[in-house]
Amino acid sequence: MNDENTNLFEQALSCLLQQSPAEKVQLTLSLHKRLRDGELQLQPQSAVKSLAVPGRPQKPELVDPRDVPRRNFSSLKGRLSLVHAIAHIEFNAINLALDAVYRFQQMPGQYYSDWCRVAAEEAVHFTMLSDYLEEHGVAYGDLTAHNGLWEMAVKTDFDVMTRMALVPRVLEARGLDVTPGMIEKLQSTGDTQLISILQKIFDDEIGHVKIGSYWYKTLCEERNLEPQQTFLELIEKYMQGARFGPFDTEARLQAGFSHEEMQSLLSHF
Repeated sequence: MNDENTNLFEQALSCLLQQSPAEKVQLTLSLHKRLRDGELQLQPQSAVKSLAVPGRPQKPELVDPRDVPRRNFSSLKGRLSLVHAIAHIEFNAINLALDAVYRFQQMPGQYYSDWCRVAAEEAVHFTMLSDYLEEHGVAYGDLTAHNGLWEMAVKTDFDVMTRMALVPRVLEARGLDVTPGMIEKLQSTGDTQLISILQKIFDDEIGHVKIGSYWYKTLCEERNLEPQQTFLELIEKYMQGARFGPFDTEARLQAGFSHEEMQSLLSHF
């Protein structure tokens, strides 16, 4: 990142294209701080680049999600496989938040404050998980992973409302559904370090999904669209065959889903 460049969007793209995970983390934390400190300007660019592939290291090797091995939490090897998979999700989440900043350049200032904060928090999550791996002799990239999260970013790169609906409120919200179960399974292992990491991630992700919910519903209101029905229509159009549920209703309510939306999701999936 060039500290003399004060264009938020150019700086977000620079972070997004960075391939080194450690460098991406540092640049992302700096981006958030500089925006918070008033050092960056919202100067929309004349052309926004499509990104079929964001900045990422050569490893991990990306495979079909069905080829990612199942994990047994009771063994250290199984837990390391789990942590590697979550680290990959968090690395992608950094890129997704940065892309939400870079790609949609006509939003209000609060939108960019929100998504730069999300990117910074995802960077912290990735670092905690990466450190855990390294403490046990494993590095991010040593195991295989899949590319499903970024594929959805590409599918939704044409419209900010569609992005807010399907990335935070579907893909990231899935973490709210499954993480409590992971934490419960880990209790018997005595791995308090990993349990505390996952609890921190879960607590932060409620806020991230809530941000997505806020901007999705704000955009629906601006476009005179009914949020609940529009959400179901977007899922049907772009996510055929995807698995949904069981849902953690309480976590989703905290994250900006309404009781009516939860009833609708429960009746459809």
